[in-house]
Amino acid sequence: VAMETVSLEHQIQSVQRHIAFLKKEQMELLHDLHLEILRLQKHCSELTHDLEMKELEARQQDVLDRELEEKCRAMEAQLQEKEKDNLELRKELQQKETLVAALRSSLRSKERRFLEELKRRSHRVTILDTELQKQTEAAAYLS
Repeated sequence: VAMETVSLEHQIQSVQRHIAFLKKEQMELLHDLHLEILRLQKHCSELTHDLEMKELEARQQDVLDRELEEKCRAMEAQLQEKEKDNLELRKELQQKETLVAALRSSLRSKERRFLEELKRRSHRVTILDTELQKQTEAAAYLS
């Protein structure tokens, strides 16, 4: 019976050593798990912060994109208005060029008629001048 008691005591001590070892291992494992949880929480916080920053940047980019689209639409509308104005000015210029051509033609015609009239009058003045000289000579002869 004493031998059985010693054997049981050895077994109890062995089991107690195993329990102590397992408790120590469990404590180390729990400590490592707590450290891993803290590391993962920190990493999760960093990722959350990065995600929030990217979302903020994306929202800001969306705002910029919308502003640029609005500016583009406004510029396109201005361009269309300017093209319309330009077309109207081209039509007006074409009409004025046509008018200028007609006025030039009319001016040339009037100039030709004026020169013809001038030649005719100049010829008439020459004839009258010749007659006047003849009459002056005749009057001088008679007097």
